[in-house]
Amino acid sequence: MAKTLLKNADILMSNGVIEKGDILIDGSIIAAIGIMPSDCKVDKMIDCTDKLAIPGLVNTHTHAAMTLFRSFADDMLLMDWLQQKIWPAEAKLTADDVYWGTMLAIAEMLKSGTTTFADMYFFMPEVAKAVAESGIRAVLARGMAGVAPTAESALVESEAFYNQFHNASDGRIKVMIGPHAPYTCPPDYLKKVVSLAGRLGAEIHIHLSETLDEVKNCEQEYKMSPIKLMDQLGVLDCGVLAAHCVHVTEDDINIMKQKNVRVAHNPGSNMKLASGIAPIPQMLKTGLVIGLGTDGASSNNNLDMLEEIRLVATLHKANTLNPLVVPAGEAVRMATSGGARALGLEKAIGAIEVGLKADIVLMDMSGLHWYPRYDKLSLLAYSAGQGDVDTVIVNGDILVEKRQLTTIDEEQLKFEVQNRGIRLTSLT
Repeated sequence: MAKTLLKNADILMSNGVIEKGDILIDGSIIAAIGIMPSDCKVDKMIDCTDKLAIPGLVNTHTHAAMTLFRSFADDMLLMDWLQQKIWPAEAKLTADDVYWGTMLAIAEMLKSGTTTFADMYFFMPEVAKAVAESGIRAVLARGMAGVAPTAESALVESEAFYNQFHNASDGRIKVMIGPHAPYTCPPDYLKKVVSLAGRLGAEIHIHLSETLDEVKNCEQEYKMSPIKLMDQLGVLDCGVLAAHCVHVTEDDINIMKQKNVRVAHNPGSNMKLASGIAPIPQMLKTGLVIGLGTDGASSNNNLDMLEEIRLVATLHKANTLNPLVVPAGEAVRMATSGGARALGLEKAIGAIEVGLKADIVLMDMSGLHWYPRYDKLSLLAYSAGQGDVDTVIVNGDILVEKRQLTTIDEEQLKFEVQNRGIRLTSLT
């Protein structure tokens, strides 16, 4: 196996301290951290002078191929956005469309420092193909709607997808079961989902309590919140990655803690869609696992996790009128180790530690916005941008080198997605 040495880096350690040193990568694993001997034999050496080495960023919730709808339907109410624009356009999607839309998302994520993403969408074998070819790491779920004509076939497809792709591509692909939300998946359908998840030993990725209307409708129909309904149906016993959780009560949060529900917080998307502000400070106090996500590029409108770090660190300060909530270190943890825990991957990724997978991003600190360097962790949270991402390594493989993708042809990608996007959004 090839050995790579990251020489003379500023390394963000798992305790939040930044230390100068070297990182030795052996195959896909971080083999050593420290000052390597001068006679250390490696296949490739990268000079990391003026570079900050951070764990790869983890995007805990997105719909990757929705890059195809970026800027198509902006500044609308959520249900109008879905019913009038997005769902009609999605009805025209082909497997090839999803492949190229996903590849666009992967390219964008890699170039902004994301090494792992959690996706819920359609034509998931094509998503897995894009993941396999690009080299990124992913947790994939076939989106399922119990009210759709495809409800039953989605159960069958989800099982087949799990059996074919879980732990595929050298372990870079993990598969979850993906019921969309309580308002598209009635209780009888969710019981089938729970049965399937139990039979496979799979976890569940679901949208929960995203909007006030969703919560109000659930309370009117079932006399309980979406969180309590999911608990009653046994969904929360499967191991749940819950996207959004904007409108949750103290009782909801306590149930989530008891059932180890992990939250994918999407500050940018929630702000743009005017869904509200999730009570992240309360969740943190309760000890919930929280990761960050971008949601789809049609409701964000980018997949830039560095932007989400800055948003989560500033949004909650403004909302609570407290500058002490979600400090820089906490925001960065949500995007790294918190994201890894949210996806159940903390034994493999989320930190620069010996024995973990070599998912590492080198940030170029030569820009003016990195000076003066009183606190590099604070600069990472509040000043860094995607243009600072110099090198991206996933599973020991270099996928971005000197800001250039190594596994994706950008020009072909731009051509494909532009033409496909025009066809999909011509709704006549």
